[in-house]
Amino acid sequence: MGRSQETFNKKEKEKKKLRKKQDKEQKKEERKANSDKGKSVDEMMAYVDEYGNISDTPPDPTKKKKNIKAEDIQIGIAKQEAPDPADAIRKGTITFFNESKGYGFIKDHETQDSVFVHVNGLIDNVHENDKVTFETEMGQKGLNAIKVKLIS
Repeated sequence: MGRSQETFNKKEKEKKKLRKKQDKEQKKEERKANSDKGKSVDEMMAYVDEYGNISDTPPDPTKKKKNIKAEDIQIGIAKQEAPDPADAIRKGTITFFNESKGYGFIKDHETQDSVFVHVNGLIDNVHENDKVTFETEMGQKGLNAIKVKLIS
């Protein structure tokens, strides 16, 4: 008589697989029971009251404002005025400049920030401790000084 091909280990693996499948089905049924799907539109509706708070009750029509202008409604950030070109020019002092590598740093007089300057952004030749005027632009790693001129 031949021996059974199924060993104890194979039987245990099959039992474990069946148990996992049953657990998965049970979790699926629980999710279906607790699901928000199938709710009516009224149950899912949210309202904004007169103070701008979200609530589940409709607002009172007697407290509704009648005259709302489209220009008064702000979505996102407020419109900014174009910056004055004269404000874009800053003053500072060259704190470090390496002529062989072609870069350095300017300390802004107003903000005391250190701004990177590259030789391509220079109009005049500069050295350390020179007073300069410059404009800034956003570079890959932060502010870069451009149009750097010596102050006479």
